[in-house]
Amino acid sequence: MHIELILFYIFSSLAFISAFMVINLTNAVHSVLFLILVFCNVAGLLLLSGAEFLAFMLLIVYVGAIAVLFLFVVMMLNVKPLSFKANNWSKVPLSLIIFSSLAFQLVSGLNVNFEFVNSDFLSTLHWNNWVLENDGLNNIEVVGRVLYTEFSFIFLSSGFILLIAMVGAIVLTMHQKSNVRKQQISVQLSRDFTGAIKFINLRK
Repeated sequence: MHIELILFYIFSSLAFISAFMVINLTNAVHSVLFLILVFCNVAGLLLLSGAEFLAFMLLIVYVGAIAVLFLFVVMMLNVKPLSFKANNWSKVPLSLIIFSSLAFQLVSGLNVNFEFVNSDFLSTLHWNNWVLENDGLNNIEVVGRVLYTEFSFIFLSSGFILLIAMVGAIVLTMHQKSNVRKQQISVQLSRDFTGAIKFINLRK
């Protein structure tokens, strides 16, 4: 058996188990941690498929920003788990409908049959090993060349718009208070040094 196929089974099974734990756990912090594990396993599947740009973007954007933000918000809000047990059997019909629709879309999009995979089919598989891709351009280089050549103006304009939005959000959230004592360097430097120390005679 190919090592890529073994890694595919490992990543897919871990992603499925982690996704099940996200919706099954009552602790919100543990759910977010398993959500991060889902993103990491999906990134591993994308690496096996040869889409390393999407894998790294998934790690940087979702794991490094969104999932960590969810974790901080949940920890700051201190969401407590529910003390009573909800009736989960009432959600089974709606869950089956959603699962059936997603499975139908997946099967119709992939156009595959779920027959037993024999050894002849495995021998004809072509795995895209991204580690050994030294000849030619990978998808990161292709996307980078397209962004910084043909769409460079749009790319720089979007970055400038995001910078303006970040500065505007900082300015709007900063509330200046009038009764707050601030440090004034000019007043501190222009003070009289002779009156800085005062000697007091104490009675014995």
